[in-house]
Amino acid sequence: MNHHRMSVKGYHREKRNVMNNYYRTASNQPSVISFARGDVTGDRVPDNVYLTGVKTSASPFIQNITLHIQDGKTGNIQSVPLRENAGYNPTIFLGDFTGNGVDDIFISIATGGSGGIMYHYIYSFVGNTVRLLFDANVYNEQYQYEVTYQDNYKVKVVSKINNKKYIIDISARDADYLNEIYEQNGRLKSPITGFVNPLSGLYPVDFDSNGVYELLAYQKVAGRYNADSLGYVLNTLGWSDNRFVLQNQYVAVFGY
Repeated sequence: MNHHRMSVKGYHREKRNVMNNYYRTASNQPSVISFARGDVTGDRVPDNVYLTGVKTSASPFIQNITLHIQDGKTGNIQSVPLRENAGYNPTIFLGDFTGNGVDDIFISIATGGSGGIMYHYIYSFVGNTVRLLFDANVYNEQYQYEVTYQDNYKVKVVSKINNKKYIIDISARDADYLNEIYEQNGRLKSPITGFVNPLSGLYPVDFDSNGVYELLAYQKVAGRYNADSLGYVLNTLGWSDNRFVLQNQYVAVFGY
């Protein structure tokens, strides 16, 4: 495999060649916005993997974000439109998420919203066949939660997918906040429900150091409104039986 390895100069040369091929003088034409290089087809020859998009003048907002894979052996290019194809700072990470020894394609796009929501996709391209392994929208539909304020300055978080319950102690919050919600004896003045945001971060982490990446997912727990942060749900996912499954779940709270 060593003869397929590329020097840093070679990597930047390939990146420059790809970007030059997409260079346009018109502002409404696509340009390369993220580039990575690695074997995603499984033939042990490095491939060029990149995102193109249409930049907005005087803004970091990018539209029509599209994935492209150029086969390192044949030079053929395959393009893949993304379901959510507009946002900020699109990035590519290549790594093995399934354990087959071949890099998969991990894409992240920031929505730019106040909740810090992110779009994430993971694609496999073994044998030049595109396969979607992870879609943030599907994840957000599967992972549902209930957030309910309780008496005595507590908030209960219920994760429906695994029927786990967590209690967040909010007794150290400032007095004005608590007095709006609770009577002097600690009883709720009226029922209050919070919510858990969609994915705000998804990170590849090789927890067991076996060369195969797991996923660490962040979702913010909010109280009465989005800026009323109570903590985060942290889910770790691993590839098993042809899909990503929940391995561990934690609720992380802010210190006082």
